[in-house]
Amino acid sequence: MPIFGLRLGSFCQTCYYSGPDGLNAGDYVLVDAEQGLTFAQVASGPISALSGVDEQTLPVILRQASSEDMEKNLENANLARDADAFCRCCIQERRLDMRLVDVEVFFDRSKFVFYFTAPARIDFRDLVKDLVREYRVRIELRQIGVRHETQMVGAVGNCGMVCCCRRYLRKFAPVTIRMAKEQNLFLNPAKISGICGRLLCCLAYEQDNYDRFHRQCPRLGKKYQTSRGAMRLVRTNMFRNSLLVLTENNEEIELTLEEWQELDPRRSDTSLPVCQSGQECAVSPHPCDDGLLVVSATPETIDPPEFSDSLPEGEHDSACDDAGRQMPATERVEASGALPAVSAKISRNRRRRTTRHENA
Repeated sequence: MPIFGLRLGSFCQTCYYSGPDGLNAGDYVLVDAEQGLTFAQVASGPISALSGVDEQTLPVILRQASSEDMEKNLENANLARDADAFCRCCIQERRLDMRLVDVEVFFDRSKFVFYFTAPARIDFRDLVKDLVREYRVRIELRQIGVRHETQMVGAVGNCGMVCCCRRYLRKFAPVTIRMAKEQNLFLNPAKISGICGRLLCCLAYEQDNYDRFHRQCPRLGKKYQTSRGAMRLVRTNMFRNSLLVLTENNEEIELTLEEWQELDPRRSDTSLPVCQSGQECAVSPHPCDDGLLVVSATPETIDPPEFSDSLPEGEHDSACDDAGRQMPATERVEASGALPAVSAKISRNRRRRTTRHENA
């Protein structure tokens, strides 16, 4: 079956359906959507295939709209405008802090959906009662965000075109201020914000290209050692695929990424240490021998280590008394005169234990 692009409302996004032959752009059809039987207009087609989409998974057009269906759709549009005006009056009378955006009436008039925005949660139970008493149908009040409000209402953006969210965007991609910084844009809220007051959705369009370019570039503002001397990266230009560097003579030079790689750049603060022979030596993963005692233990060798075996030569004499006998650790500290506070604490603890034993 051929594929057609349908719009479920004026200036709405295009959805693709498969349908019978004989339909042309501008015809009206009935389709089965989430809200049930829906009136739609053919925007494009027919086409034989759609790239990336399986024809078997596309929904099917039920039938072409008749003159009675078109009259009923016109009545539903007038009913939606009346419901919008009535709801605004009720909101004003009850002084609710909410803004009505749009009213949707199902084709079979089984349900009315009122879309609104509000800064906080609203108690609209009395408002629902007023709407039910007036129209005697199922009423649903749905709160939406400012981006969805712009998508439903539509507006002209800074570029002079209708907002992308109104024309073709189906899902909102996350947009961050980091994207504006990486694209070298002025961080002026009036320049980088859309009609909704949030960051422009178009900032995410070229972000993949910027990420790919920045992965190949050195870090901005860092100093590098090259074959032509020290250079500091000042600015990058993705469109020219170039870098602007500052030399030691305060001269700005523009280089392409290929020319930059030919200079063999490396960070000056990550250079290898120089050995006594004057050549660069590799950094050992273990710290250098600074004369400190290092003892390693594992669950298999958790027994107390023999410190006397680990002491360097010349240190065994300080661990023995005048007769050559091994001294306890506490006496060893007291004899050496080191750490008097520790030795005094050990003596106090020993006297306390002796007193408790005598009292017992």
